[in-house]
Amino acid sequence: MTAPATRAGAAPGAPVGIVGLGMTAMSLEPGGAPADLAAQAVTAALADAGLAKRDVDGLLVNTSQGVRPDRLSVALARQIGLGDLRLLEHLEIKGATTVAMVARAVLAIRAGMAETVVCVFADAPLQPGGTAGSTYAHSGGSDGVRGLERASGVLGSVPTYALMASRYLHVTGGTPEDLCAVAVSTRAWAVGNPDAVVRTPLDAEGYRASRMVATPLRVLDCARPVNGAAAVVVSGRPGQSGQPPVHVLGMGFDHPVRRRRAGGESWFGGGRRAADDALTMAGRRREDVDVRELYDPFSVVTLCLLEEYGFCAPGTAGAVARSGALGPGGDLPTNTGGGQLSGFYLQGMTPLVEAVTQLRGAGGDRQVPGVTTAFVGGIGGRIDHHAALVLDREAA
Repeated sequence: MTAPATRAGAAPGAPVGIVGLGMTAMSLEPGGAPADLAAQAVTAALADAGLAKRDVDGLLVNTSQGVRPDRLSVALARQIGLGDLRLLEHLEIKGATTVAMVARAVLAIRAGMAETVVCVFADAPLQPGGTAGSTYAHSGGSDGVRGLERASGVLGSVPTYALMASRYLHVTGGTPEDLCAVAVSTRAWAVGNPDAVVRTPLDAEGYRASRMVATPLRVLDCARPVNGAAAVVVSGRPGQSGQPPVHVLGMGFDHPVRRRRAGGESWFGGGRRAADDALTMAGRRREDVDVRELYDPFSVVTLCLLEEYGFCAPGTAGAVARSGALGPGGDLPTNTGGGQLSGFYLQGMTPLVEAVTQLRGAGGDRQVPGVTTAFVGGIGGRIDHHAALVLDREAA
C-alpha cells in the first residue's frame, strides 16, 4: 500500500525562523474590532514575507484575557479567508502567550505538522465611554481570593503591581529613582520609534511631575494600552520578499505556579529556568545577547526580570538602570523600542516585534549597532508564567 503524500516540515535541527512581520497602527482612540485589526496585521505580515494566504497551513491566535464578546478566536481563520489548515489553535498563557505561539509554531514545523504558521495577537481595550484600565480591571472574575481583592479595592493590575514594587524596593534597598530610571530609558528609546505612541522626551523632573496612581507607581510607570494588532509568519522556508529570516534558536518556559496567599517573596524568583533553557538550546551565553526585549507592563517588572533572568546580579538592577546602561548608548540595551511603557502595549507581541526589528537592522534612529542576538522575555499574570526566546540573525 502506498502511503498518502504529505507536506514535509523542516528537517530535525533545521533552522526555523520568523520570515514576516506585520502591524496595524497603534491607536490611543476607541475603535476597531480585534478581528478586523488581526486581519490587517496578518495581511501585512504575509506581504512582508512575500507570501499568499494559500502558503499558510497554520494559524495561532491570542488576545488579552477577559471574556469579551469581541475577543479574538479561531474563527479568525474563516474571517480572513484561510482554509485547509493543518494547525489552528487559540493559545492562552496571558502575557507569555506570544512566545508560546512562536514555540508551538517552531515545534510543529520541525515535527512535520505544518510548514508556514501565522501567529497573531489583537486587542481593543479602548472602548467608547470607558478606559483600558476599566476593561482590564473587570477581567478575571470575582470569585475566591480574587473576590476578596476586589472587595478591598484591589482592582486590576496596577494596585497589585504597586504592592510588588513596594516589596521589591524594600527587599533590594532601592528607591523610586530606580523606577524613574527605567521610565526615562524606555522613553529615550521611544523617541526614535515612529510606531511608539508616546515620543515626547522625558527626564527625571518630568517623571516626578507625573501623577501617582498607586504608590510607588506613577502613571509613567504603567504600560500604555492601545487598540492594535501584530502578527509574525514562522516558517522553515525563507520568505519571498528578500527580508532576512530571524532564526529561532532557543525557547524556554518556567511556571512557578504561585499561591496568592503566600508571603511577599513568593512573587519574586522563578523564571531563571526559562532563560537558561532558551540560552542553552541556542548555544548562547548572556554575554552574547545584544538586546533584551522584556515584557514590561510596569517599570518594576523590568528590574525584576533583569535580575531573575540573570542579566543583572540580585538587587543591582536599579543601580544598573540609574547608570544609563539600559538606554541608548548603554551597555545593556533593553526594550529598545520604548517597551510597553512608552512604545505600545500589545502584550508579548511588543517585545517580539522590537526584537525582529532590531535583528533586521530596521530600527532607524533607535537601531543598536551590530545586533546579532536578541533575548525576548514574556510573563503572564503576576509574574506567574515565564517564556523566553533567543533569536539570531544566523542559523545555528
